[in-house]
Amino acid sequence: MANPIWHNIHPEFKLNGIPYSHAELWEVGYSLVKEGSTFESSMGDFLLDWLSGNPILEVFTSGSTGAPKKIHLKKKHMVNSAKATGQYFNLDAGRTALLCLPFSGIAGRMMLVRAMVLGWQLDYVEPTSTPLSHTNKPYDFAAMVPLQVQNSLEQLGQVRTLIIGGAPVNAALKKNLDTLGTNCYETYGMTETVTHIAIKAINGPEGSDFFKTLPGVNISKDERECLVIEAPAIAAEAIVTNDLVDIVSENTFQWLGRFDSIINSGGIKLVPEQIERKLAHLMNSRFFVAGEPDEKLGQRLVLIVEGKYDVKQLLQEIKSLETLQKFQVPKVVYCVPKFIETKTGKILRSETQELTYTV
Repeated sequence: MANPIWHNIHPEFKLNGIPYSHAELWEVGYSLVKEGSTFESSMGDFLLDWLSGNPILEVFTSGSTGAPKKIHLKKKHMVNSAKATGQYFNLDAGRTALLCLPFSGIAGRMMLVRAMVLGWQLDYVEPTSTPLSHTNKPYDFAAMVPLQVQNSLEQLGQVRTLIIGGAPVNAALKKNLDTLGTNCYETYGMTETVTHIAIKAINGPEGSDFFKTLPGVNISKDERECLVIEAPAIAAEAIVTNDLVDIVSENTFQWLGRFDSIINSGGIKLVPEQIERKLAHLMNSRFFVAGEPDEKLGQRLVLIVEGKYDVKQLLQEIKSLETLQKFQVPKVVYCVPKFIETKTGKILRSETQELTYTV
């Protein structure tokens, strides 16, 4: 009987410079569980699970848009996802890659899967907010969250191709990446789609506002104008998202915002992310807009900023923006000392907004 597809470790695969076969990786996993750090122990658990005969992997969603939930992924789908990424970026065997993401999420696990499937030479480091601070090695490929990228701008020249996920890439960070030689891409995806199913070039000649889907991914919209993903190679059923999109072509779309974050103010539906894009160049710290209860409007639009601002002056600058319609101007500005966020640096909007109740 043939080995399961996920047991086929590429002969050129190396982990921290050492080649391993399937049998040898089992020993590595066992050793990491028993003797490794917390991060290494998580990697060891994953390796033992991956190398088993069970075709299903149990994972948890990030919890950034709701409570984390347990889902089951097919290992063959994870293999297919790895191959799609390799095909999209033309990353064949022998390429060097850096793993600097935690193993608690799908993104870190998929970096190891890609390396095993595609034959990469993968180095791993303890996940920190400054992943390149202790290495000067060059890498063909790496994946980071925006916080790691922001803290690594001076060292990013070590990475040829960088994918950024886990949280949206804000306008300030995009501007910083414009001058770098690293090819930077924002990813669109979720645990249910085995990480990314679409890529958007951030800088360089390919820089764009649009996501382009990976091979084998079909997209459409439902009656709410939200994205529907059909990708048989990575998901058994169609995935209906809560992401409002504009579909430009059969493999290209623009992300507009979240359906579940729409603000109904006096009968006008406001999409926070669209307004935030218009405000971005005015702000020098993190911010977001939200709705709060209002007797006349049902909900009124408010702006929540991190740090201290001259609120009166900021509102005057916002009102003078020609790109902003009158109903898109926030009624109130709240200043919050520190936003509440996930481990990957994604802002937890509801929890942060609760802080304004005491401001």
